[in-house]
Amino acid sequence: MTTAMNLDPGPTMIRVLLLDDHAVVRDGYRRWIGSEPDMEVVAEAATSAQACEALRHHEVDVAVVDLSLKGDSGMEAIRRLRERDERLRILVFTMHDQPAFMLQAMRLGVQGYLTKDCDPAAVIAALRRIAAGQRVFNAEVAQASLNQVDAGLDPFSHLTPREFEVLRLATSGLDHEAIARSLHISEKTVYNTMSRVRQKLDERNDFRLMRLATERGLTGP
Repeated sequence: MTTAMNLDPGPTMIRVLLLDDHAVVRDGYRRWIGSEPDMEVVAEAATSAQACEALRHHEVDVAVVDLSLKGDSGMEAIRRLRERDERLRILVFTMHDQPAFMLQAMRLGVQGYLTKDCDPAAVIAALRRIAAGQRVFNAEVAQASLNQVDAGLDPFSHLTPREFEVLRLATSGLDHEAIARSLHISEKTVYNTMSRVRQKLDERNDFRLMRLATERGLTGP
Protein backbone atom coordinates (compact mmCIF):
# COMPACT_ATOMS: atom_id res chain seq x y z
CA MET A 1 0.00 0.00 0.00
CA THR A 2 1.39 3.36 -1.04
CA THR A 3 0.85 6.37 1.21
CA ALA A 4 0.61 9.77 -0.45
CA MET A 5 3.04 12.32 0.90
CA ASN A 6 2.08 15.97 1.42
CA LEU A 7 5.07 17.90 0.20
CA ASP A 8 5.21 21.51 1.32
CA PRO A 9 6.40 23.60 -1.65
CA GLY A 10 7.24 26.49 0.68
CA PRO A 11 6.15 30.08 0.27
CA THR A 12 5.51 31.53 -3.18
CA MET A 13 8.34 33.93 -3.89
CA ILE A 14 7.55 37.55 -4.67
CA ARG A 15 10.06 38.67 -7.29
CA VAL A 16 11.06 42.32 -6.90
CA LEU A 17 12.76 44.83 -9.20
CA LEU A 18 14.41 47.86 -7.56
CA LEU A 19 14.61 51.12 -9.52
CA ASP A 20 16.55 53.79 -7.63
CA ASP A 21 19.58 55.75 -8.80
CA HIS A 22 21.46 55.42 -5.48
CA ALA A 23 23.41 52.18 -5.19
CA VAL A 24 23.64 52.46 -1.40
CA VAL A 25 19.87 52.82 -1.14
CA ARG A 26 19.31 49.81 -3.40
CA ASP A 27 21.73 47.80 -1.27
CA GLY A 28 19.69 48.59 1.82
CA TYR A 29 16.43 47.64 0.11
CA ARG A 30 17.94 44.41 -1.17
CA ARG A 31 19.11 43.40 2.29
CA TRP A 32 15.85 43.82 4.14
CA ILE A 33 13.59 42.64 1.29
CA GLY A 34 15.85 39.65 0.71
CA SER A 35 15.70 38.73 4.38
CA GLU A 36 12.02 37.86 3.99
CA PRO A 37 11.36 34.14 3.31
CA ASP A 38 8.84 34.87 0.55
CA MET A 39 10.68 37.66 -1.30
CA GLU A 40 13.72 38.04 -3.51
CA VAL A 41 15.24 40.95 -5.39
CA VAL A 42 15.77 39.56 -8.88
CA ALA A 43 17.01 42.77 -10.54
CA GLU A 44 18.20 46.30 -9.83
CA ALA A 45 18.33 49.41 -12.01
CA ALA A 46 19.38 53.04 -11.79
CA THR A 47 17.53 54.24 -14.92
CA SER A 48 14.29 53.48 -16.73
CA ALA A 49 16.27 51.97 -19.62
CA GLN A 50 18.06 49.57 -17.28
CA ALA A 51 14.76 48.65 -15.63
CA CYS A 52 13.11 47.89 -18.97
CA GLU A 53 16.11 45.81 -19.99
CA ALA A 54 15.87 43.90 -16.71
CA LEU A 55 12.30 42.92 -17.56
CA ARG A 56 13.62 41.21 -20.68
CA HIS A 57 15.72 38.84 -18.58
CA HIS A 58 13.77 38.42 -15.34
CA GLU A 59 10.27 37.54 -14.26
CA VAL A 60 9.17 40.36 -11.95
CA ASP A 61 6.03 40.59 -9.82
CA VAL A 62 6.48 44.02 -8.23
CA ALA A 63 8.73 46.93 -9.19
CA VAL A 64 9.72 49.41 -6.47
CA VAL A 65 10.24 52.74 -8.21
CA ASP A 66 11.65 56.05 -6.98
CA LEU A 67 10.32 59.16 -8.73
CA SER A 68 13.59 61.12 -8.54
CA LEU A 69 16.17 59.63 -10.89
CA LYS A 70 19.28 61.46 -12.04
CA GLY A 71 19.02 62.33 -15.71
CA ASP A 72 15.81 60.34 -15.98
CA SER A 73 12.15 60.58 -15.06
CA GLY A 74 10.48 58.33 -12.53
CA MET A 75 7.05 59.01 -14.05
CA GLU A 76 8.39 58.13 -17.48
CA ALA A 77 9.95 55.00 -16.01
CA ILE A 78 6.52 53.91 -14.76
CA ARG A 79 5.05 54.50 -18.20
CA ARG A 80 7.78 52.52 -19.94
CA LEU A 81 7.66 49.64 -17.46
CA ARG A 82 3.91 49.30 -17.90
CA GLU A 83 4.31 49.35 -21.67
CA ARG A 84 6.91 46.61 -21.39
CA ASP A 85 4.79 44.43 -19.09
CA GLU A 86 1.17 45.42 -18.47
CA ARG A 87 0.88 42.75 -15.74
CA LEU A 88 3.71 44.30 -13.72
CA ARG A 89 2.60 45.79 -10.42
CA ILE A 90 4.35 48.96 -9.26
CA LEU A 91 5.03 50.40 -5.82
CA VAL A 92 6.25 54.01 -5.81
CA PHE A 93 8.62 54.55 -2.91
CA THR A 94 9.65 58.19 -2.84
CA MET A 95 10.46 61.30 -0.82
CA HIS A 96 7.72 63.23 -2.64
CA ASP A 97 4.86 63.66 -0.18
CA GLN A 98 3.03 66.30 -2.21
CA PRO A 99 -0.48 65.12 -3.15
CA ALA A 100 0.00 66.09 -6.81
CA PHE A 101 2.71 63.44 -7.24
CA MET A 102 0.50 60.65 -5.91
CA LEU A 103 -2.40 61.72 -8.12
CA GLN A 104 -0.29 61.59 -11.27
CA ALA A 105 1.28 58.26 -10.29
CA MET A 106 -2.20 56.82 -9.76
CA ARG A 107 -3.22 58.04 -13.21
CA LEU A 108 -0.30 56.05 -14.60
CA GLY A 109 -1.75 52.94 -12.98
CA VAL A 110 0.55 52.23 -10.03
CA GLN A 111 -0.72 49.88 -7.32
CA GLY A 112 1.03 51.55 -4.40
CA TYR A 113 2.56 54.82 -3.20
CA LEU A 114 4.59 55.12 0.00
CA THR A 115 6.91 57.85 1.21
CA LYS A 116 10.42 57.06 2.41
CA ASP A 117 9.74 58.17 5.96
CA CYS A 118 7.59 55.08 6.54
CA ASP A 119 8.73 52.04 8.52
CA PRO A 120 10.45 49.26 6.52
CA ALA A 121 7.83 46.85 7.83
CA ALA A 122 5.20 48.92 6.01
CA VAL A 123 7.04 48.44 2.72
CA ILE A 124 7.28 44.69 3.25
CA ALA A 125 3.56 44.52 4.04
CA ALA A 126 2.80 46.67 0.98
CA LEU A 127 4.79 44.37 -1.30
CA ARG A 128 2.82 41.36 -0.10
CA ARG A 129 -0.52 43.11 -0.53
CA ILE A 130 0.35 44.48 -3.96
CA ALA A 131 1.60 41.06 -5.12
CA ALA A 132 -1.75 39.66 -3.97
CA GLY A 133 -3.64 42.12 -6.15
CA GLN A 134 -4.41 44.82 -3.61
CA ARG A 135 -3.56 48.53 -3.60
CA VAL A 136 -1.59 50.38 -0.92
CA PHE A 137 -1.31 54.15 -0.65
CA ASN A 138 0.06 56.47 2.01
CA ALA A 139 -3.11 57.39 3.88
CA GLU A 140 -2.15 60.98 4.75
CA VAL A 141 -1.01 61.89 1.24
CA ALA A 142 -4.04 60.19 -0.31
CA GLN A 143 -6.44 62.09 1.94
CA ALA A 144 -4.67 65.38 1.27
CA SER A 145 -4.91 64.70 -2.46
CA LEU A 146 -8.64 64.02 -2.26
CA ASN A 147 -9.20 67.12 -0.13
CA GLN A 148 -7.33 69.37 -2.54
CA VAL A 149 -9.08 67.99 -5.61
CA ASP A 150 -12.53 68.20 -3.99
CA ALA A 151 -11.88 71.78 -2.89
CA GLY A 152 -10.43 72.77 -6.25
CA LEU A 153 -7.14 73.68 -4.60
CA ASP A 154 -4.84 71.52 -6.73
CA PRO A 155 -3.98 73.56 -9.84
CA PHE A 156 -2.22 70.55 -11.37
CA SER A 157 -5.14 68.11 -11.20
CA HIS A 158 -6.14 68.98 -14.77
CA LEU A 159 -2.69 68.16 -16.14
CA THR A 160 -1.93 64.82 -17.72
CA PRO A 161 0.99 62.82 -16.24
CA ARG A 162 3.15 63.86 -19.22
CA GLU A 163 2.29 67.55 -18.78
CA PHE A 164 2.90 67.33 -15.06
CA GLU A 165 6.31 65.72 -15.52
CA VAL A 166 7.42 68.23 -18.16
CA LEU A 167 6.47 71.05 -15.79
CA ARG A 168 8.22 69.38 -12.85
CA LEU A 169 11.45 68.90 -14.80
CA ALA A 170 11.34 72.47 -16.09
CA THR A 171 10.85 73.71 -12.54
CA SER A 172 13.89 71.68 -11.51
CA GLY A 173 15.99 73.75 -13.89
CA LEU A 174 16.23 71.51 -16.96
CA ASP A 175 16.10 73.08 -20.40
CA HIS A 176 13.96 71.71 -23.23
CA GLU A 177 16.77 69.55 -24.58
CA ALA A 178 17.40 67.90 -21.21
CA ILE A 179 13.69 67.37 -20.60
CA ALA A 180 13.36 65.75 -24.03
CA ARG A 181 16.20 63.34 -23.20
CA SER A 182 14.72 62.52 -19.82
CA LEU A 183 11.28 61.74 -21.25
CA HIS A 184 12.47 60.24 -24.55
CA ILE A 185 10.52 62.77 -26.60
CA SER A 186 11.40 65.56 -29.03
CA GLU A 187 12.17 69.14 -28.06
CA LYS A 188 9.17 70.22 -30.15
CA THR A 189 6.94 68.01 -28.02
CA VAL A 190 8.38 69.62 -24.88
CA TYR A 191 7.70 73.09 -26.29
CA ASN A 192 4.11 72.20 -27.26
CA THR A 193 3.51 70.56 -23.88
CA MET A 194 4.70 73.62 -21.99
CA SER A 195 2.34 75.72 -24.10
CA ARG A 196 -0.61 73.51 -23.11
CA VAL A 197 0.43 73.68 -19.45
CA ARG A 198 0.44 77.49 -19.54
CA GLN A 199 -3.03 77.46 -21.06
CA LYS A 200 -4.43 74.98 -18.54
CA LEU A 201 -2.95 76.83 -15.56
CA ASP A 202 -3.85 80.22 -17.04
CA GLU A 203 -0.31 81.56 -16.72
CA ARG A 204 0.81 83.90 -19.49
CA ASN A 205 4.56 83.30 -19.25
CA ASP A 206 7.10 80.76 -18.01
CA PHE A 207 8.26 82.94 -15.11
CA ARG A 208 4.81 82.95 -13.51
CA LEU A 209 4.43 79.26 -14.30
CA MET A 210 7.72 78.39 -12.61
CA ARG A 211 6.83 80.48 -9.58
CA LEU A 212 3.51 78.65 -9.18
CA ALA A 213 5.17 75.26 -9.55
CA THR A 214 7.91 76.15 -7.07
CA GLU A 215 5.44 77.46 -4.51
CA ARG A 216 3.52 74.18 -4.80
CA GLY A 217 6.63 72.07 -4.19
CA LEU A 218 7.13 70.53 -7.61
CA THR A 219 10.89 70.76 -7.20
CA GLY A 220 10.61 68.04 -4.59
CA PRO A 221 11.83 67.75 -1.00
